[in-house]
Amino acid sequence: MLIGAHVSPAGGPAKAIARGIERGANAIQIFNQNPRAWKPRDYSDEEVAQFRDAMAGSPVDALLIHAVYLLNCATDDPEMRANTLRSLTASLQAGAALGAHAVVLHPGSAKTGDVGAAIARAGEVIREALAQSDGCPLHLENTAGSGGTLGRSFGELAAVIDAAGGDTRLGVCLDSCHLLASGQEIRTADALAAVLDDCVAQVGLERLGSLHLNDSQTPLGSNVDRHANVGEGELGQDGCAVFLSEPRFEGLPLVLETPGVNHSGPTAEEILWARTLRERGLTARRG
Repeated sequence: MLIGAHVSPAGGPAKAIARGIERGANAIQIFNQNPRAWKPRDYSDEEVAQFRDAMAGSPVDALLIHAVYLLNCATDDPEMRANTLRSLTASLQAGAALGAHAVVLHPGSAKTGDVGAAIARAGEVIREALAQSDGCPLHLENTAGSGGTLGRSFGELAAVIDAAGGDTRLGVCLDSCHLLASGQEIRTADALAAVLDDCVAQVGLERLGSLHLNDSQTPLGSNVDRHANVGEGELGQDGCAVFLSEPRFEGLPLVLETPGVNHSGPTAEEILWARTLRERGLTARRG
């Protein structure tokens, strides 16, 4: 398991590698553009070369790019659709240039409309973005289930993948906070195994590609997405240890998106704490 954190790419993507190294990360996640603006960020050849050189000489073995939260692939608004497609395509192109493990995407929201129609619209946008890019995988992230967000169940994730054409580049990113908030009990080894059995049955083990470890400020089934620091929320230390030690997660990049101290994001200490909990979980499974 490649444990790491979401970090800032301010100053260029190579700076994100340096920030990952400072935190003792083996994986990092970045936004490839300003998360509060629509304008895509195009990396120069020099920036790409600097990033690849920095990564090659570091303990960081995987990069995830998180598509910004402005995107809504399921929108029925033409302008929002055009902006979403342009931004998602740019993220996938950036991922290909930087050699990213994947781009991570929230599938979109139906708002108050028909979910089936929203899934069809999301699939169409995703299909177009994949056609306009090359090489970089796209991982759809499960959601906490508030409002009309898509991806609150494995069935919905599978439906979006099917609507997008079932491309082999499509995968899934599982977020621990979102699983619990959406009503999936994952705090014991047996409970998590049952949830993953459902995931495999509906999506396929080959599509399980990346992970987010976040504790949850809100309880099981709340449908509210509020991240807590590792071990300090409803998952608790034992639940996080279970998630970190799940055998089917071996080899995958796992990034923390936690608030951290003073809302400054994950720290080196929290990544070390996650590794400690992973060892605790592995020991419990052996016992």
